[in-house]
Amino acid sequence: MNVWTVSGNCGRDAEVRATKAGKMVTSWSVAVNSGWGDNKTTTWANCNYWGDRGEKVAPYLKKGQQVVVSGELTLREWTDKEGNARTTLDVNVKELTLIGGKPVAKAPTDPAMNVHPPTGTVLTPEPAGSGFEDDSAIPF
Repeated sequence: MNVWTVSGNCGRDAEVRATKAGKMVTSWSVAVNSGWGDNKTTTWANCNYWGDRGEKVAPYLKKGQQVVVSGELTLREWTDKEGNARTTLDVNVKELTLIGGKPVAKAPTDPAMNVHPPTGTVLTPEPAGSGFEDDSAIPF
């Protein structure tokens, strides 16, 4: 089983794009720090979150945002423009949690999406007349 779970900070704002086949993917990088003092190192991973869930959370994935990412890890080898061999860690994200950190300057204004950045829980909207018009009626 290939599952990699880390916490870190977004290294860049998320970018949403479509593949040639029409599948949506949200991409960003995560900086994962380990050690401390003079022994501190940073490992970078490129994250790809496929489908609707990635699109919905993309506005919250801003540079500096703290996240927990869990998914399948692959090591990709490639050659840069100068002919140097490079390796990159890629994560096919299965679970994502926003854990705070740098405040998001502007949240999406789509009322159909209710995202709670501290917990990372993405909820679907309640139908009209559901009885949850104010927070006092929510049982949790």
